[in-house]
Amino acid sequence: MVDPQGQKAFPVSWDQFHRDARALAWRLSGAGPFEAIVCITRGGLVPAAIVARELGTRVIETVSIASYHDYQTQGGLQVLKTIAPELTKAGGERILVVDDLVDTGKTLKVVREMLPKAHFAAVYAKPLGRPMVDTFITEVSQDTWIYFPWDMGLAFQPPIAKETAG
Repeated sequence: MVDPQGQKAFPVSWDQFHRDARALAWRLSGAGPFEAIVCITRGGLVPAAIVARELGTRVIETVSIASYHDYQTQGGLQVLKTIAPELTKAGGERILVVDDLVDTGKTLKVVREMLPKAHFAAVYAKPLGRPMVDTFITEVSQDTWIYFPWDMGLAFQPPIAKETAG
């Protein structure tokens, strides 16, 4: 499936995302324990909730960095909300940073500067951003656009044969 911008489309259902986020928690279970989770909003909110439940972590903080301004192209980064100072004191030691996707790695680079000793995890990773995460579940190509379940509604999907027919 190819989207209108020529990128490969990778739609993810709620069920699939939940399984992938639980798989991420399973991988992370040996890397902790973590005193807190810092999720990158907004995409990191859902996987952070799932990971927190699975790992028994009660403290969840957010950092808000805007990078996708029109849901298609990545623009300049803007920190909208910083991390609570008590979590940054030790450089992020025993802190888990969670996001849904690492694309270019630019957003995680900003957070890594805030928490250089933290463990960074994402459910999905693209090649350019993969070096910025310590743990991830699924790698997709750089030219893939992931359609997360919270961004979609129910709609007709054309058969693959119609998309590939010349």
